[in-house]
Parts: sequence; structure tokens; C-alpha cells
Amino acid sequence: MVRRLFEQEVPELSTGVVELKTIAREAGMRSKISVTSTDPNVDAVGSCVGPKGARVQYVCDELNGEKIDIVKYFEDPVRFIEEALSPSEVISVTVDEEAHAAHVIVPAHQLSLAIGKSGQNARLAAKLTGWKIDIKPEE
Repeated sequence: MVRRLFEQEVPELSTGVVELKTIAREAGMRSKISVTSTDPNVDAVGSCVGPKGARVQYVCDELNGEKIDIVKYFEDPVRFIEEALSPSEVISVTVDEEAHAAHVIVPAHQLSLAIGKSGQNARLAAKLTGWKIDIKPEE
């Protein structure tokens, strides 16, 4: 549903210039989507946000005020996990390919932001990236 709403509102998605890669959603609460552009001159995140946030606001309104985070997609799991945990700051990400898990270090004052209310930000980031994410404060 989120994909269709964005395709309807963002012409760059319809033409294939911007590609919606992954979606993680907790219905009625918050969604995270990752996007990439096939054209280096087109900002994928900016295209989905739209002028003055109009495009993403339309989708939020259609979903009864659900919050939507739009992040840039990266093939590199470290960069993608860093993006997925936004708006928090990330110090380092160590990935364990075998366990498909990531260990993330964030500044101590950003730990609650990285985890999110009731763990929502961390859960959505894990769903979005497909990696198990363990977040620890900087010591």
C-alpha cells in the first residue's frame, strides 16, 4: 500500500528514475522506506519528499498521519544500516556476515533515539535492512 501511494505521488518512481528498494512498516505508527536513483543527477530522497514536503505529506495524510522516514539505499550493509538508523548518529557498524547481524555503536546521548520509542526505530531499521541490529552506547 505504501509503495502504491508513493508511485502515485512521485513521478520519478513511475518513470524508473527513482527506485523504492525496501519498506518496513508498523501500520498506523511509522514506516521507513529506502530509495535509490538510477540517475546521479536525481536525489532519490528529495524526489520522494517533494517540494516543501508535499509528496511525503500526501502519503502520510492518506495513512492517517503515519510518520514516514525516507532513507537512501546503499548496497554496502554498513552504510545502509547507518542510514536506516536515522535520525540518530552512528559512530560505527560492525557486520557479522555469517550471522547476518550488525553491532552498532552510537553516542551515549543518542542511544534512546537510535532505539526509538518501545524499540520502534531499531525494529524498523532491522526490517528495512534485513539485518539483526544490536545497538550499544559508546563507552
